[in-house]
Amino acid sequence: MMGSGKSTIGKSLSTELKLKFVDIDNIIEKKLSLSVSQIFETKGEDFFREQEKEETIKALNNESLIIALGGGAFMNETIRENIKKSSFSVWLDINIDEIFKRTKASQKRPLLKKISKESLKKIYEERKKVYSLADCKIDCNFKTNNKIVEEIKKLYENT
Repeated sequence: MMGSGKSTIGKSLSTELKLKFVDIDNIIEKKLSLSVSQIFETKGEDFFREQEKEETIKALNNESLIIALGGGAFMNETIRENIKKSSFSVWLDINIDEIFKRTKASQKRPLLKKISKESLKKIYEERKKVYSLADCKIDCNFKTNNKIVEEIKKLYENT
């Protein structure tokens, strides 16, 4: 889910595990020289989702990476199937109040511009059914980033 800390946790985890880190949104932004918001505004969500799928599949073909997906990427069946075949997936779950607090002023997240907490809750409810298909779920509420990284590291090392 957007605002759950995927990039922050992913960077820390990659340092801890000594693996390369990639953020799919950043790859797309660099490739197109546009922010995610600009891509949504000028080319549309469908175009962005195609780019997201293409770049995620490319990243999954590399070995031993920590990949931060955009909040909607796991909703794509092709992406999800490829992840399930080749990777260890983690759902960073966090409560709606915290997500709303973290994202309400963000210009980076096009789906959250001027969104109400109720609308955000609706997105979360729709996505959590699919997010639950991840290999594991980490409850990130009231935990430090270090604690979250440690939990993921233990799960990863036991796979």
